[in-house]
Amino acid sequence: MQSVPGLVILYGSIVKKKWAVNSAFMALYAFAAVLICWVGWGYQMAFGDKFIPFLGQPDVALDQKFLLRRTFVGYLPNATMVYFQFVFAAITLILIAGALLGRMNFHAWMIFVPLWLTFSYTITAYSIWCPTGWLYKKGIIDYSGGYVIHLSSGVAGFTAAFWVPNKDRERFPPNNILLMLAGAGLLWMGWTGFNGGDPYTVSVDASLAVLNTHVCTATSLLVWLLLDIIFFGKPSVIGAIQGMITGLVCITPAAGKNYIFIPNNRIM
Repeated sequence: MQSVPGLVILYGSIVKKKWAVNSAFMALYAFAAVLICWVGWGYQMAFGDKFIPFLGQPDVALDQKFLLRRTFVGYLPNATMVYFQFVFAAITLILIAGALLGRMNFHAWMIFVPLWLTFSYTITAYSIWCPTGWLYKKGIIDYSGGYVIHLSSGVAGFTAAFWVPNKDRERFPPNNILLMLAGAGLLWMGWTGFNGGDPYTVSVDASLAVLNTHVCTATSLLVWLLLDIIFFGKPSVIGAIQGMITGLVCITPAAGKNYIFIPNNRIM
């Protein structure tokens, strides 16, 4: 829901009309290409057997015995884990696309997606999320992708936006406000599964993650809207969407962590 159709609709409507199809297609292509790369070698590089301290051993993730075996974090089969982690990987690439709308040739994007997934995303995912990753062993906690998804895609998008010129950058109005709102709404609602599903089980963490996600997002949207009114004299749809996305990103790294201090130095 977040990536397809959420960001496909959002990207296609938030840019100039001449870039609409290309922008939406970049998101759709990334979703499909990442899936094939993920089951082909990406998942095992991010969550498989140790190859080097910051990377797993490349291997296919479609073996029947492997898919039906219980995953290392609970009672779910590996098949569920492979797909759930795939949508995280896919949205990371699609978020990078947001910095390249109206900038990047589609053929170049087709090459960039599998390369960045293989040589960047898998390294951060294995290092932080995999139990044998070196940062995981050092106690680094990234609940649902603050480092692995948002920081990595933000740095990559910022770098790409700096190096890839855009002649339209001085004026880049959206071509369809209503579709932009629809895409943003799908992105917001889809974030329920993004953060709520990360404990891989029905738990207090999952419940808190869902509630915290929506409260933070609504607060960020309203604050951004208020600032638009104070500084520019009127509310802005684009500003509201920017505030919404800011709230979603900010709450993600610790959305579901619930630490309650009780006597005898115990933490629950």
